[in-house]
Amino acid sequence: MRDGYDRWASIYDHDANPLAALEDAHIRQVVGKTAGLNVLDLGCGTGRHTAWLASAGASVTGVDFSPAMLAQARVKTAGADVRFLIHDLHEPLPLPDGTFDLVVSGLVLEHLSDLGRFFAEAHRVLRSHGRAVVSAMHPAMFLRGSQARFTDPNSGEVVQPGSLEHQIGDFVMAAVGAGFVLEGIGEHAPDARFAARYPRAEKFIGWPMLVILQMRRRKD
Repeated sequence: MRDGYDRWASIYDHDANPLAALEDAHIRQVVGKTAGLNVLDLGCGTGRHTAWLASAGASVTGVDFSPAMLAQARVKTAGADVRFLIHDLHEPLPLPDGTFDLVVSGLVLEHLSDLGRFFAEAHRVLRSHGRAVVSAMHPAMFLRGSQARFTDPNSGEVVQPGSLEHQIGDFVMAAVGAGFVLEGIGEHAPDARFAARYPRAEKFIGWPMLVILQMRRRKD
């Protein structure tokens, strides 16, 4: 999986990926204002979210297991209040308890075998009453044979880094089991206007592509 994302890094932001585009619009609205917050971006990739969070006034720590993705992220956020850590999210985070006001994670859950550990670690590093906003490819996409994939620009090979068929119930139960209070679940499908901008979404008009969980850390 790491090799796949290393190969994807150079084109990830220019691949006209409809899922990433759909997620970007919705997750910013859900996250809201971040000025002055200490934010953790789990599975930050090329810094899609890290960059706008920092530009909105947050101090951001981005975590990802792909060196090539992080190289792109560092270029994108040069000069911003950002630090990056190379780390596999299947392992405990090398971060102290109660450090962050907000955890953001975009389109990562389908690549994790241990959802319980992911949510437990996100909960652990949040301050009391801290928030978490986590997006994922909607499980309904697997019913259409869709998962993370890209065409390697050097070889022309279609690469699938690896996706696991979790259900929304798996996300919810892992989050609740970790101590989160669930505040909202958003399920989002593209419409015709969106598909006109991102043609690869046309076959998914009206079909749920994205789920976003809004959570708060349970009071100690």
